[in-house]
Parts: sequence; C-alpha cells; structure tokens
Amino acid sequence: MLAKLIVLAILAQAQAQADGAPRGQLVIVGGGAENPAIRQKLFEMAGGKKAKIVVVPYASNDPKAGELTAERWREYGAENVTILDNSDPEKAAKNLRTADIIWMRGGNQVLLMQGLSKGNLAAVIHQRFRDGGIVAGTSAGAAVMSSDMIVGNGGPRGSAEFYKPRISSGLGLWPEVIVDQHFVKRDRRRRLESAIESKPELVGVGIEESTAVIVNGRGFEVIGKGPVLVLDRRKHAAVDDKEKAKGPADDKASTASGAAAAENLAAYTLTNGMKFDLDKGLVSTPPMPMAADLSQTQDASPH
Repeated sequence: MLAKLIVLAILAQAQAQADGAPRGQLVIVGGGAENPAIRQKLFEMAGGKKAKIVVVPYASNDPKAGELTAERWREYGAENVTILDNSDPEKAAKNLRTADIIWMRGGNQVLLMQGLSKGNLAAVIHQRFRDGGIVAGTSAGAAVMSSDMIVGNGGPRGSAEFYKPRISSGLGLWPEVIVDQHFVKRDRRRRLESAIESKPELVGVGIEESTAVIVNGRGFEVIGKGPVLVLDRRKHAAVDDKEKAKGPADDKASTASGAAAAENLAAYTLTNGMKFDLDKGLVSTPPMPMAADLSQTQDASPH
C-alpha cells in the first residue's frame, strides 16, 4: 500500500509540473484551536458562505469524523457542505472537481493519504488545484501539502533519533517546501531543522497552532495568532555542491567552506500579515492586526 501511495503521489506531482503553475491557492493551518479569522478568510477567498466545501475525513478512523467537521463548517454559516465518500470514487471525484474549498481535517496524515489513494483522488485534488480551487487543511491536513511529508519522530522522546523525522510521500501541492505543524506548542523546531539538513533543497515551514499560511504562487502570507518559522538552507546546499565539485580540500579550505555555509542558513520568524516569497525571501515585515478577536478562538477537536 505504501509503495502504491508513493507512486500515485509522484505521478500526480509530475502531472502538476507538466501543466504549469496552478491557479488555485493553499490554506495550510498548523492545527490546534479554531481561529475564526481563518474560516472567515476562506469564505472571502471562495466567494462567500454559499461556496461548495468538500470535507475530506480520512485522517481519522472515527466514522463520525466527516459529519463532525461538516457540522463545524455549518455552524460558521457554510450553506453547501459535502463529505467526501471514497466508497463511490466516481461521485467523489465529481465532488472534488466542483469544490470551491477542499478541506482536509486533522488526525493521521498516513491515513489521509491512504484514503485519497482510492480512485486516485489525490490526482483529482491536484487537478482541482491547478484549475483554481482552494485546497486547505489543518494538522495532518497541513502535513500532506508537502511532497516530502513528515509523519512522525524517528524514535521515542529522549532518544538520539527523536528529532530525526520519519518522511513519507504527501500530496505534493507545495513541492519545494516541507511543512511541520503544532510547531511551537509541540517544540518541533529541531525536527524541522533535521528535515532540511537531509533535504536542503527544500524550504522548511513550521506553522504554529491557530495560525495559517495562505499560499498563492511562489509566495505566502501568514494569518493567525502564532508565529511561522521559515528555515532556508538552499544557499548552504549550493555551497556544498560547489565544494564537492572542487574535489578534496585541505582543512583550512574546508573550515572556510563550513563558515560560508553557516552564513547562508537563513531563518525567518513571521507573524500575522507578514509575507514570504520562495525566490525573494521576506517581502513584508510589519505585522497587521488580526481580522477577528482572538478571544473568540474555540476548541476544535473535530477538525
């Protein structure tokens, strides 16, 4: 099953690249308590509360997960909410193709990918994203946005392997980035650092709870009450590649190379209203007020 998921993810990503830049947007939430500002922003992006929302429930084994999530959307005023049912892949694909918002709830990202493998629904989500749909998710639904998806820690807490992430294949909607969530709450900076040490061609984006990044093309904006950490080792990787091309170096040259690489390791902390571009770096610095009163933040266990 895992091998099949990897093949499907690779094929979907290859097709997306072949078709050019997608016209859709991603809304990637770091999990945790609900933030009404994020829901409100999604409604604005999709054209209002009549927008068609398709809930993807497969991150949870709870048979009631889909309805609980749909009901939360209805409480916020959504008038057209459908729960994805992969027991009828043809109908499920039709619902995804006509969705304004595809919402992936939290839980277990491996289960989520398994649920989307039936009827090749992952490829349908890619197509909807290319055609202009909004794909959004929280917690596990955030993790799957990457091509290289963090699925857990490499060992038990306290072990040498704890901060080494286990990696699997995600949806690949944001292929140049690796996402981690519940970032500050669960102390995941070292895990994300380890992830980009092993894959320095990727940009690490750690998203705190009740916080989201809105991805549009090459850039994204932060909305929410917590920080988003961006870790970028791509210049470091370029230095390493140049040194490898030169062949063996003496200790002095090697030390100089290491110092240059360290200088090219960039870390950015973004807060509400700040923007980042994968090519230009930080493009907006002044944080802006929240769009909703944070006192309204609610517990949202049925993501």
